[in-house]
Amino acid sequence: MSYQENMKKAEVLLAKLAETPILNHIGGQACAAKSGATFDSVSPIDMRKIATVARGGAEDIDAAAKAAHGAFDAWRDMDGGKRRAILHRIADGIAARAEEIALLECVDTGQAHRFMAKAALRGADNFRFFADRAPQARDGQSLFASGQMNVTSRRPIGPVGVITPWNTPFMLSTWKIAPALAAGCTVVHKPAELSPVTARILMDIAEEAGLPPGVWNLVNGFGEDAGRALTEHPLIKAIAFVGESATGKMIMRQGAETLKRVHFELGGKNPVVVFADADLDKAADAAAFMIYSLNGERCTSSSRVLVESSIHDDFVAVLADKARRLKIGHPLDPDTVVGPLIHPDHEAKVLSYFDIARDEGVTIAAGGSKVTEGDFGDGCYVAPTLFTGARQDMRIAQEEIFGPVLTAIPFADEAEALEMANDVAYGLAGYLWTNDMTRALRFSDGMDAGMIWVNSENVRHLPTPFGGTKDSGIGRDGGDWSFDFYMETRNVAFATVPRNVPKLGL
Repeated sequence: MSYQENMKKAEVLLAKLAETPILNHIGGQACAAKSGATFDSVSPIDMRKIATVARGGAEDIDAAAKAAHGAFDAWRDMDGGKRRAILHRIADGIAARAEEIALLECVDTGQAHRFMAKAALRGADNFRFFADRAPQARDGQSLFASGQMNVTSRRPIGPVGVITPWNTPFMLSTWKIAPALAAGCTVVHKPAELSPVTARILMDIAEEAGLPPGVWNLVNGFGEDAGRALTEHPLIKAIAFVGESATGKMIMRQGAETLKRVHFELGGKNPVVVFADADLDKAADAAAFMIYSLNGERCTSSSRVLVESSIHDDFVAVLADKARRLKIGHPLDPDTVVGPLIHPDHEAKVLSYFDIARDEGVTIAAGGSKVTEGDFGDGCYVAPTLFTGARQDMRIAQEEIFGPVLTAIPFADEAEALEMANDVAYGLAGYLWTNDMTRALRFSDGMDAGMIWVNSENVRHLPTPFGGTKDSGIGRDGGDWSFDFYMETRNVAFATVPRNVPKLGL
């Protein structure tokens, strides 16, 4: 669709959104916050208010947790084939409303339509993937020993809390909620307060698909009240969280009293390592794509580019040219690559690193400023930026900026490259470009990251594990790895021969 067509359709959707507040959804019923409190959701494009949202608190979380607890036994015991059918209907509903979801998510988050257009369909894929695994989710193994047969199985852990982030919120919600439901868990979902719009659409789709009341509950709110109440609630057995590493540590502390199981997908400072023998054109395209798409607001972005010294200057010159030529614009313009950042507070954080870079003495080879010309001045637009002349010990090379900001650092040899790649607090993703396959095997084996792509950008196959090491998280999403979190494994041992049971002093 054209920019004008996108805008026209979005305005119709926004007009409907303005008519009715976004409510919580507890026990199958749409409801205001018990306190009556609300908050405004605004668009980072121009700070326009797009919705009034119920601001849930501890009372709302308590009601949602009790609803999830009450619905758990029946959902757990439902035949896996029936759960599969419901989850497939949810996927169908997502696909039917994919255009609406994409347009509203663009306005709510500032992400460019070229990337959001297929995000909802990816969410539908997530539901279909886990739907097909629902009938076998409890399967285990038979383990034989002398005189004994062991049978393992898996059971859903119970009601779980899902806290999702503001970047690509719809798709990331499906990553967590789909496997939880397929496993037989019930859910209390608290979406990010900065981008709450599409969570309500997903909830409506689930209800229309026939999901029983209370199986999936939605409470909007802020981390300090609704989020904390969810992480501390005794009926919630586990917390699945996507967001900042500091917040993950806080959630772990809050859940300790009730021994919450936690699954964290947290931050990253991911390296893309480029050796001189690589396909340099493709490596440059991949490095630019992984930092400048989605406004750089994604955990797997390639925010550091480590380049072999012999090609460093030429390679970063190509990257700088790419950064300068990227189209900054309204998210609903199909030609836009970089839209506005999520919120003025986050924009201020990203802009602060430009001053840090200047203080540290690096060169800003592209970008390095807020974009203010024309209508951009009303929003949170930041130019795609490239830092050169950096060192590994600088803050811009160590700290997660979470914006369209790339730091380039040269390396002398493989050993130095590996040391720099691992020398950060994070370990989510890594990208390696080389045509030497023995080096690729050796280097990828040495990288301390949960996911590594060799001669590729981030292309995720749904059955593969997704997650990181160090400050980048705990646990894995994807395939049966998701069920390891949402389910308990148990073992039943059967004696197959008469046992001579020990007698204690008799």
